[in-house]
Amino acid sequence: MDDKKPLALVTGASSGIGFELAKQFAEHGYNLLLTAENGGLHLAADEIRAHGAEVRAVQVDLAEPGGVDRLYAAVTAEGTPLAAAALNAGVGKGGPFVETALEDEIRIIDLNITSTVRLAKRLLPDMVRRGEGKVLFTSSIAATMPGSFQAVYNASKSFVQSFAQALRNELEDSGVTVTALMPGPTETEFFRRADMEDTKVGRQEKDDPAKVAKDGFEALMAGRRKTVAGSAKTKAQGLVNRILPDSAKAAAHRRMAEPGSADEDASGTS
Repeated sequence: MDDKKPLALVTGASSGIGFELAKQFAEHGYNLLLTAENGGLHLAADEIRAHGAEVRAVQVDLAEPGGVDRLYAAVTAEGTPLAAAALNAGVGKGGPFVETALEDEIRIIDLNITSTVRLAKRLLPDMVRRGEGKVLFTSSIAATMPGSFQAVYNASKSFVQSFAQALRNELEDSGVTVTALMPGPTETEFFRRADMEDTKVGRQEKDDPAKVAKDGFEALMAGRRKTVAGSAKTKAQGLVNRILPDSAKAAAHRRMAEPGSADEDASGTS
């Protein structure tokens, strides 16, 4: 790649927030290393190249053992140090915990938590040795509330949020900044893939992923600790969640995420 441009890594870059983050980096003069598990990654990479960036696409499943190792090998093979990394890959699953498949919940943990820790463990020491770098963790406003009918997903985002803020504190004198991106419900493939299209939150109007990514990119470049990204409604929810008790937040989440809640709402029964 052109070593005159800084290099950024974006995970989960084939669509949604990850794709829009990649566009932000490209439009601001970065070359890119993009990764996702699906074949849509290569189409996304072609679109990002149209913004003037050199792009390498690495198709790996970070939830699988060795996926992070293969990605890190691709990072080091570039020969250009990472100036920034957006650790955005994640997955969710809706439904009652006592009914959902254990393998779906374990995949959430493997991708949202384990792969994030493994990748941070590889990337951050390199940045600290150089005394520079920026890392964005895609957390969620879900990190601030118990996730009734998304119990493991919300818990995984609480982990990411805590992890990011702890790392930020540890690295405050290192030249490396850590920023947590906290979107609300966003117009992506997330709710379809999570089998949540029959829920209120699955059917409601959602935030624009381009706006979420812009907010996240600007926070990352400014070195901010965190940003609740997206619409004014999402930002207001972030403020309210600071004071509501967990029991109230869990009840509110249930109303939005319980299977069938969209149909109940349409019929006027809830």
